[in-house]
Amino acid sequence: MAAFDSPFLVFAIGFIVQVVAAYLGDRLRRRVQALWKEERPEYDILRTAALTLLGLLIGFSFAMAVSRYDQRKNLEEAEANAIGTEYLRADLLPAQAAARVRELLRKYTNLRIQNYQINDERLLGDIDAATAKLQVDMWSAIVNVSKTEPTPPVTLALWGMNDVINSQGYTQAAWWNRIPLTAWILMGMIAIACNLLLAYGEHRTIWFLLVLPLIVSISFFLIADIDSPRTGLIRNLPQNLVAQQQSMKPQ
Repeated sequence: MAAFDSPFLVFAIGFIVQVVAAYLGDRLRRRVQALWKEERPEYDILRTAALTLLGLLIGFSFAMAVSRYDQRKNLEEAEANAIGTEYLRADLLPAQAAARVRELLRKYTNLRIQNYQINDERLLGDIDAATAKLQVDMWSAIVNVSKTEPTPPVTLALWGMNDVINSQGYTQAAWWNRIPLTAWILMGMIAIACNLLLAYGEHRTIWFLLVLPLIVSISFFLIADIDSPRTGLIRNLPQNLVAQQQSMKPQ
């Protein structure tokens, strides 16, 4: 999905390919054979059906992208809440263990915020490795206490840490859940067919044939932008994690 992580590239490729398809349709009409008058009703039905199908696919893909965007926002909020809850539950632990858990949670929150803000793949790999190590450290810090003091309050803190770790996994899964490549290919093929049909059946200037490629390419750009968590104009920002970070500063 690397190509679809750049909405501007999606727009450029989509527009160029559709313009080429429109040009080929126009050349086909001029050089081979234009539509006969008797063929026009059947052609109009075919063109309308193709454009309708393209519109439905674009609408369906847009709905998929928006639902995934909303899911990523909701999971970011849930992750911030899980961290905040566990930060408070650290009071249930002995003083030394509580201080250790709070320190680890502050570092962990900083890493989670960086994960949202950084696009460099190498740095993201380092952040993921550091996050995994911190998760092990946080879990061990509470498990060690639970082994010596298996009380209900400590168990409650243990469950809270489990929620913190699980919430990160849910968030990561949502970021990987993108519009399938098959849907992009299908939309592209139908867009090409629509431009061929439109250009073949219209006795208009070539500038008229640029309208559909522009509209469809803008639609592709918007879908790719919403579906790309890290790039583009519309991004998932760690607003709740940043707010949680501010409330966790040591007094």
